[in-house]
Amino acid sequence: MQPSVHRDEVVGIENEWRDSEIGKDLKRVRNVKPLWSRFGTLLGIGLGGLDMWTNTLFGLSVFGTLKHGKTDAQSLEPAAKHKPIAYPKPDGVLTFDRLSSVFMSSTNHEEDQPVHLQVRDMELQKRSEHDVYGGPSTRYCPAGVYEWVEKDGEEVYVINAQNCVHCKTCDIKDPNQNINWVPSQGGEGPVYASM
Repeated sequence: MQPSVHRDEVVGIENEWRDSEIGKDLKRVRNVKPLWSRFGTLLGIGLGGLDMWTNTLFGLSVFGTLKHGKTDAQSLEPAAKHKPIAYPKPDGVLTFDRLSSVFMSSTNHEEDQPVHLQVRDMELQKRSEHDVYGGPSTRYCPAGVYEWVEKDGEEVYVINAQNCVHCKTCDIKDPNQNINWVPSQGGEGPVYASM
Protein backbone atom coordinates (compact mmCIF):
# COMPACT_ATOMS: atom_id res chain seq x y z
CA MET A 1 0.00 0.00 0.00
CA GLN A 2 1.45 3.36 -1.01
CA PRO A 3 1.25 6.34 1.33
CA SER A 4 -1.20 9.02 0.24
CA VAL A 5 0.32 12.19 -1.12
CA HIS A 6 -0.98 15.34 0.54
CA ARG A 7 -0.83 18.58 -1.40
CA ASP A 8 -1.68 21.98 -0.01
CA GLU A 9 -3.77 23.56 -2.73
CA VAL A 10 -5.89 26.63 -2.41
CA VAL A 11 -8.65 25.67 -4.83
CA GLY A 12 -11.45 27.18 -2.75
CA ILE A 13 -10.32 30.75 -3.43
CA GLU A 14 -10.23 30.17 -7.20
CA ASN A 15 -13.71 28.63 -7.19
CA GLU A 16 -15.14 31.34 -4.92
CA TRP A 17 -14.01 34.31 -7.02
CA ARG A 18 -15.12 32.63 -10.27
CA ASP A 19 -18.59 32.01 -8.78
CA SER A 20 -18.85 35.56 -7.38
CA GLU A 21 -20.44 38.54 -9.17
CA ILE A 22 -16.94 39.76 -10.10
CA GLY A 23 -16.08 36.40 -11.68
CA LYS A 24 -19.34 36.39 -13.63
CA ASP A 25 -18.69 39.93 -14.89
CA LEU A 26 -15.14 39.06 -15.94
CA LYS A 27 -16.31 35.96 -17.79
CA ARG A 28 -18.74 38.04 -19.87
CA VAL A 29 -16.00 40.45 -21.05
CA ARG A 30 -13.11 37.98 -21.45
CA ASN A 31 -13.01 38.18 -25.25
CA VAL A 32 -13.30 41.96 -25.72
CA LYS A 33 -9.57 42.76 -25.73
CA PRO A 34 -8.52 39.73 -27.83
CA LEU A 35 -11.17 40.64 -30.44
CA TRP A 36 -10.11 44.29 -30.39
CA SER A 37 -6.43 43.37 -30.83
CA ARG A 38 -7.15 40.90 -33.63
CA PHE A 39 -9.69 42.89 -35.68
CA GLY A 40 -8.92 46.54 -34.86
CA THR A 41 -11.00 49.18 -33.16
CA LEU A 42 -14.19 49.28 -35.22
CA LEU A 43 -14.77 45.62 -36.04
CA GLY A 44 -13.11 44.37 -32.84
CA ILE A 45 -15.26 46.45 -30.50
CA GLY A 46 -18.37 45.57 -32.51
CA LEU A 47 -17.60 41.86 -32.18
CA GLY A 48 -16.75 42.37 -28.51
CA GLY A 49 -20.16 43.98 -28.00
CA LEU A 50 -21.86 41.06 -29.75
CA ASP A 51 -19.91 38.63 -27.57
CA MET A 52 -20.89 40.44 -24.36
CA TRP A 53 -24.51 40.57 -25.52
CA THR A 54 -24.67 36.80 -26.17
CA ASN A 55 -22.93 36.14 -22.86
CA THR A 56 -25.45 38.29 -20.99
CA LEU A 57 -28.56 36.92 -22.71
CA PHE A 58 -27.64 33.28 -23.22
CA GLY A 59 -24.74 32.69 -20.84
CA LEU A 60 -22.39 31.60 -23.63
CA SER A 61 -19.96 33.08 -26.08
CA VAL A 62 -20.12 32.49 -29.81
CA PHE A 63 -16.29 32.71 -29.79
CA GLY A 64 -15.62 30.43 -26.82
CA THR A 65 -12.66 31.80 -24.88
CA LEU A 66 -10.07 33.55 -27.04
CA LYS A 67 -6.39 33.89 -26.25
CA HIS A 68 -4.50 37.18 -26.45
CA GLY A 69 -1.85 35.76 -28.80
CA LYS A 70 1.14 37.03 -26.84
CA THR A 71 2.04 37.93 -23.28
CA ASP A 72 2.20 41.48 -21.91
CA ALA A 73 6.00 41.23 -21.95
CA GLN A 74 5.99 40.22 -25.63
CA SER A 75 3.65 43.06 -26.59
CA LEU A 76 6.16 45.75 -25.57
CA GLU A 77 7.83 47.46 -28.53
CA PRO A 78 11.20 49.23 -28.70
CA ALA A 79 11.12 52.91 -27.67
CA ALA A 80 12.49 53.98 -31.07
CA LYS A 81 9.15 52.99 -32.66
CA HIS A 82 7.19 55.48 -30.54
CA LYS A 83 7.08 59.17 -29.70
CA PRO A 84 7.59 59.92 -25.98
CA ILE A 85 4.43 60.97 -24.14
CA ALA A 86 4.60 64.23 -22.16
CA TYR A 87 2.47 63.50 -19.10
CA PRO A 88 1.09 66.55 -17.26
CA LYS A 89 2.16 67.03 -13.65
CA PRO A 90 -0.37 65.77 -11.06
CA ASP A 91 -2.65 68.56 -9.85
CA GLY A 92 -3.36 67.11 -6.37
CA VAL A 93 -7.14 67.37 -6.97
CA LEU A 94 -8.01 64.90 -9.72
CA THR A 95 -4.58 63.43 -10.36
CA PHE A 96 -1.96 62.52 -7.77
CA ASP A 97 1.72 61.65 -7.77
CA ARG A 98 2.70 58.02 -7.24
CA LEU A 99 4.37 58.41 -3.87
CA SER A 100 1.25 60.07 -2.37
CA SER A 101 -0.74 57.08 -3.60
CA VAL A 102 1.82 54.66 -2.10
CA PHE A 103 1.45 56.52 1.21
CA MET A 104 -2.33 55.93 1.07
CA SER A 105 -1.72 52.18 0.74
CA SER A 106 0.07 52.13 4.15
CA THR A 107 2.84 50.08 2.56
CA ASN A 108 5.42 48.95 5.08
CA HIS A 109 8.55 46.86 4.60
CA GLU A 110 11.28 46.40 7.21
CA GLU A 111 14.50 48.11 6.12
CA ASP A 112 16.77 45.12 6.70
CA GLN A 113 14.66 42.42 5.02
CA PRO A 114 15.85 40.67 1.85
CA VAL A 115 14.77 42.47 -1.33
CA HIS A 116 11.71 40.73 -2.77
CA LEU A 117 12.22 42.21 -6.26
CA GLN A 118 15.03 40.29 -7.87
CA VAL A 119 16.73 41.34 -11.10
CA ARG A 120 18.40 38.27 -12.58
CA ASP A 121 20.88 40.09 -14.86
CA MET A 122 21.63 43.80 -14.32
CA GLU A 123 23.61 44.02 -17.58
CA LEU A 124 20.60 42.74 -19.53
CA GLN A 125 18.40 45.26 -17.72
CA LYS A 126 20.68 48.12 -18.86
CA ARG A 127 21.26 46.78 -22.38
CA SER A 128 17.62 45.97 -23.13
CA GLU A 129 15.10 47.43 -20.67
CA HIS A 130 16.87 50.80 -20.64
CA ASP A 131 18.68 51.09 -23.98
CA VAL A 132 16.13 49.40 -26.28
CA TYR A 133 12.78 49.88 -24.51
CA GLY A 134 13.46 53.25 -22.84
CA GLY A 135 13.08 52.07 -19.23
CA PRO A 136 9.36 51.16 -19.17
CA SER A 137 9.55 49.91 -15.57
CA THR A 138 9.74 53.55 -14.46
CA ARG A 139 6.33 54.08 -16.04
CA TYR A 140 4.40 50.82 -15.66
CA CYS A 141 5.13 50.46 -11.93
CA PRO A 142 2.27 52.26 -10.12
CA ALA A 143 4.41 52.81 -7.01
CA GLY A 144 7.57 54.34 -8.51
CA VAL A 145 9.69 51.40 -7.35
CA TYR A 146 12.05 51.47 -10.34
CA GLU A 147 14.30 54.36 -11.37
CA TRP A 148 17.16 54.91 -13.77
CA VAL A 149 19.46 57.47 -12.12
CA GLU A 150 22.76 58.91 -13.26
CA LYS A 151 25.71 57.98 -11.08
CA ASP A 152 29.27 58.85 -12.08
CA GLY A 153 28.14 59.56 -15.64
CA GLU A 154 26.39 56.20 -16.04
CA GLU A 155 22.72 55.19 -15.82
CA VAL A 156 22.17 52.90 -12.82
CA TYR A 157 19.03 50.87 -12.04
CA VAL A 158 17.66 51.66 -8.58
CA ILE A 159 14.99 49.52 -6.91
CA ASN A 160 12.99 51.20 -4.12
CA ALA A 161 11.50 47.92 -2.85
CA GLN A 162 10.07 49.61 0.24
CA ASN A 163 7.48 51.32 -2.03
CA CYS A 164 6.25 48.08 -3.63
CA VAL A 165 2.46 47.59 -3.45
CA HIS A 166 2.75 43.94 -4.61
CA CYS A 167 0.88 44.33 -7.89
CA LYS A 168 3.40 42.06 -9.71
CA THR A 169 3.29 44.21 -12.85
CA CYS A 170 7.10 44.09 -13.09
CA ASP A 171 7.06 40.29 -13.04
CA ILE A 172 4.50 40.26 -15.87
CA LYS A 173 5.49 43.25 -18.04
CA ASP A 174 9.31 43.26 -18.01
CA PRO A 175 10.29 42.72 -21.70
CA ASN A 176 13.00 40.17 -20.83
CA GLN A 177 11.21 38.52 -17.89
CA ASN A 178 14.32 39.58 -15.97
CA ILE A 179 12.51 40.81 -12.82
CA ASN A 180 11.24 38.18 -10.42
CA TRP A 181 8.72 39.22 -7.76
CA VAL A 182 8.68 37.00 -4.67
CA PRO A 183 6.58 37.44 -1.53
CA SER A 184 8.22 39.72 0.97
CA GLN A 185 9.51 38.41 4.28
CA GLY A 186 6.85 38.26 6.96
CA GLY A 187 3.99 39.14 4.61
CA GLU A 188 4.82 42.84 4.73
CA GLY A 189 3.57 45.25 2.10
CA PRO A 190 0.44 47.29 1.49
CA VAL A 191 -2.32 47.49 4.12
CA TYR A 192 -5.39 49.00 2.50
CA ALA A 193 -7.15 49.99 5.71
CA SER A 194 -9.78 52.28 4.19
CA MET A 195 -11.05 49.83 1.59
